[in-house]
Amino acid sequence: MKQRVITAIIALLFFLPILIYGSWAFQLLVFVMATIAMIELIRMKNIPFLSFPTFMSLLLLWSLLWNDYLLYLNESLSFNKIDMTMAAILLLLGYMVLVKNQFAFEDVGFLLLATIYVGMGFYYLIETRENGLHYVLFVLIVIWATDTGAIFAGKYFGKHKLWPEISPKKTIEGSIGGVFSAVAFGVIFQMFFPVHPSVWIVLLVSILISIFGQVGDLVESAIKRKYAVKDSGNILPGHGGILDRFDSLLFVLPLLHLIQFI
Repeated sequence: MKQRVITAIIALLFFLPILIYGSWAFQLLVFVMATIAMIELIRMKNIPFLSFPTFMSLLLLWSLLWNDYLLYLNESLSFNKIDMTMAAILLLLGYMVLVKNQFAFEDVGFLLLATIYVGMGFYYLIETRENGLHYVLFVLIVIWATDTGAIFAGKYFGKHKLWPEISPKKTIEGSIGGVFSAVAFGVIFQMFFPVHPSVWIVLLVSILISIFGQVGDLVESAIKRKYAVKDSGNILPGHGGILDRFDSLLFVLPLLHLIQFI
């Protein structure tokens, strides 16, 4: 626990000033974090780091993190994220044939889905920061409130397992406690730093963030259980890897843009 607290404090002291500053520094940090998260997934799948599939997945990842037009020469010659994604699909499938299925169709699917999942999730983090610092802080606080509320509610009231096959320690009572905590902190944040004209919308969105944040956490737990790893990485002592810390955010931010809250 002591190690977790120390790591959390150091990480926050490093992360928050860059988040507040924003601009190129925050974009660079997100690029680095997304790259580490992608490498964590590649390692889970035991795909060699120094390989063509890894190179292509990282190239696609960086293109997804960029703006819509990656290369704009003129009105009739430009390349966007869809173009890069299609190019990656064709090249990876072609590589599969070239190596005679030593790199199989399932591996192609894994890399493409993992890259889109990580790339678009972190892309929306950049987009959210550009829309306003208060949006990022709101989402982070609601997610942290969910985690904290779930821990305490689960510890004192937890009796019924939420999904033992995926995450044995989580309970239904803890999950509900996380939602109540998220709503409380979401509404408090709204009182000081409004993120929407209607407090009722903020209340509803806080519930959605809490629920989908927990789903995102369970998704990563399912992935780790599938590939028999305890943590996605070890870059954050006591906390695991980048994916372990940002799994909820990767699920929540695309949702908030989808419903046009941000």
